[in-house]
Amino acid sequence: MELFGSALYTLLIAWGVVTAVLICVLIYRSTLETREEDQIFLGGGEEGMASEQRALVARIQRLSKPITALVVVSGALLVVTAGLWLWQTFKNF
Repeated sequence: MELFGSALYTLLIAWGVVTAVLICVLIYRSTLETREEDQIFLGGGEEGMASEQRALVARIQRLSKPITALVVVSGALLVVTAGLWLWQTFKNF
């Protein structure tokens, strides 16, 4: 009984940490997206602005894989935690 309580507590802590990291990464991506321009009208001498936007878009695209991984891990931890809790509840019922 004590082992399951400890495992459940550990899983909840791990889920909380992963979800907090996910929220932080989503907030970071959101702040990057606010600086992204939908349309840029550039003249001949504004290549620096275009390269800055390309770098910003590349950073946003690089964040998609870690975000997907964090969503999957967070969901899996939540399902495992709920399953362990249900199993423990039915066992004690």
